[in-house]
Amino acid sequence: MTELIPTINEIIKYGLQPNLRVNDKEKLLEQQLVKIYKLYFDIEYRFDDASYPDFDKSQLPDIRQNVAINFKDFGFYKTILDINDINNQQDNGIGDAIEDLSDIITDLLQIKWRIENNSWADGLWYFQLIFHGHTQQHILDLLNYMKQKNKKTI
Repeated sequence: MTELIPTINEIIKYGLQPNLRVNDKEKLLEQQLVKIYKLYFDIEYRFDDASYPDFDKSQLPDIRQNVAINFKDFGFYKTILDINDINNQQDNGIGDAIEDLSDIITDLLQIKWRIENNSWADGLWYFQLIFHGHTQQHILDLLNYMKQKNKKTI
C-alpha cells in the first residue's frame, strides 16, 4: 500500500490545479485510475473504532472547474441504465466525464485526508467503503468514455 498516496496525488492534481502542463495527460490519468482500481483489491486493515473528525469539503477549490480546464475535450456521454436488460433498447442515460473525474478526485482527497489526519486504518476503511459504493462506478464510466472517445482518433 506504499503506492496509495503517490497514486492519489497523481490523480488529484487535475482537480487542485488549473492549466496543468502534462504530456500525454489522458494516458497518464488512465494509468493512475487503473492503479487505484487495483489498489482497492489490496486493502488490508484493522478496524479503527476511534471517533475522528469529518472531512470538510468546503475548504476545497472548485475541482470541477479545474478538471474542465485540464481536460477541455471531456464532455457528456450516453449510458445504458440497466445493462442486464438486454431487450430494452430505449432506456439510456447521460454521463459526464468531468463530473466523473471530479467525484473521483473528491473521494480520493477524503481518503488521503483521513490517512494523514485520522489514521491509516480510517483512511483504508473509507477507501473500501467509498470505492465500492461510489468511486468504482465513476472510474469504470470514465475509462469507458476515454476508450470510446479515443477510438475515433486511432
